[in-house]
Amino acid sequence: MWPRVNGLRSMELGTPGPIRARLNALALAGRKTATTGLLAEYAEEGESLEQPGERLALTDDGGESVGVIEITGVEVKPFAEVTWEHAHAEGEGDASLEEWRTGHVGYWARLGTRVEDDTPVVCLAFRLVGHGKAT
Repeated sequence: MWPRVNGLRSMELGTPGPIRARLNALALAGRKTATTGLLAEYAEEGESLEQPGERLALTDDGGESVGVIEITGVEVKPFAEVTWEHAHAEGEGDASLEEWRTGHVGYWARLGTRVEDDTPVVCLAFRLVGHGKAT
């Protein structure tokens, strides 16, 4: 089960350390309005998919809220079907869909998960609705 912060499910972007700090900064600046996760992680953690309108606490490495996001879209699809529109909305500076795919495959491989074209992923779109602690 994912941690809760003041009654909200938490959203931990990336992995702890510099990656999470960078992704949180992009989200807090409004440049990151999407993220992609592996569907298998939801089952492993016993979590349901996010729903449009749901608010989540964006958390730092210590589990503290740094902002609140609201889910605006949820799509489950094979990795190969992620669109450039979604990848670009992740705001991480990828110059093309191929660059985004290569980066994500490498990221998940470093975490021990092999991602293929047919691997189910969850594409979340969100908007920032508050900075600081979740209330």
